[in-house]
Amino acid sequence: MTFTIRRATAADVDPIVAMLADDPLGAQREKPGDPGYLKAFEVIDADPHQFLAVAESDGEVVGTLQLTFTSGLSRLGMARATVEAVRVRSDQRGNGLGERLLRWAIDEARARGCGLVQLTTDASRVDAHRFYERLGFTASHVGMKLPL
Repeated sequence: MTFTIRRATAADVDPIVAMLADDPLGAQREKPGDPGYLKAFEVIDADPHQFLAVAESDGEVVGTLQLTFTSGLSRLGMARATVEAVRVRSDQRGNGLGERLLRWAIDEARARGCGLVQLTTDASRVDAHRFYERLGFTASHVGMKLPL
């Protein structure tokens, strides 16, 4: 199966949200159809430090991830890329698309001069942890959140 990875458009928001909602964690926190998603997309799309990517196959969105590029003073001013919201449509899992998306993100980060790619993954997503480790990521930090 062939996939094309491209920048998301507003027309892709509904299929992206459907993928975000299609797991036990997402089912609790996502609300497909809510107008807040389009507002968030507009902000992401206008920010040159954000890249909301979709994988497309036969005209359908089958995967997604968001890349955020951050400049910083630490590590001698090294830029970094943060990967978030990696999802593959349930009927496409196991065919290598997730790995292709992540390798694309790593290549994109390298092309933009980043010296580090980082991500967080929910502690309950054990399969995702194995997937990221297989791609060379290491569990080097403890992530924390504060709901507001």
